[in-house]
Amino acid sequence: MFAQSHAYEPFMGRWSRRLAPLFVDFAGVQDGESVLDIGSGTGALASAIVEARPKAHVTAVDPAQDYVSAARQRAPRRGIRFVVGDAQALDFSDGTFDRAVSLLALNFVPDPAQALAEQIRVTRPGGLVAAAVWDYGDGMQMLRAFWDEAVAADPAAEPRDERHLPLCRHSQLSALWLSQGMLAVGERPLTIETPFASFEDYWSPFLGGQGPAGAYVTSLSPAARTLLSDRLRRRLAGEHGNGGGPFVMTARAWAVKGYSPARP
Repeated sequence: MFAQSHAYEPFMGRWSRRLAPLFVDFAGVQDGESVLDIGSGTGALASAIVEARPKAHVTAVDPAQDYVSAARQRAPRRGIRFVVGDAQALDFSDGTFDRAVSLLALNFVPDPAQALAEQIRVTRPGGLVAAAVWDYGDGMQMLRAFWDEAVAADPAAEPRDERHLPLCRHSQLSALWLSQGMLAVGERPLTIETPFASFEDYWSPFLGGQGPAGAYVTSLSPAARTLLSDRLRRRLAGEHGNGGGPFVMTARAWAVKGYSPARP
């Protein structure tokens, strides 16, 4: 679902880059720290960290080679090392990093609890571990509109609705953090605007096949794809009264942070 960097950027990458600076502030990253970025994608968070904290040292890990290659080309040349790796089995020694962070990725890891345990292991005792996940229930408006119309047109699509993804609702991330013995756990929403130049600017990125929504679109017949596009066009034109012109939606993510406990 997430493997092609050129398709990811217009679909979600542009919104990741808007959200990343808010998350850097939430995670409290400081200059000079060693930071692990899990699920680094095309480098939005790693880039935001070194732009805000030029003396930070970021190691960014993603399982997709194409994303890692794209991030190396796009990101600042200093302060970031991009590597291919598995969040559930990190190739780092215990206590390597001051902070571990993950932006919009943890809910797509097959075993989030194992991924969090690994982040805690490689973070020094007392170091901070933080993550953020889109609120796919109703806070990520571009996807909420998409799945509402997809399911209305095709009820069999309901199990694929991203509202069923793990960790995407209020308190679910903090519950995971607490289950791993994290200390001083805090969770709050982070919200950005998602402006679209036109309906085509909204719809075209879905055709790239990225994420659950993009994968669903590319699975449809041409007729079913046109039906869904028409439904969304009518809905968004009605909601925003734009006659096909620019419109703005909002996207909310839930962000959590906590401190790594002392080793036994």
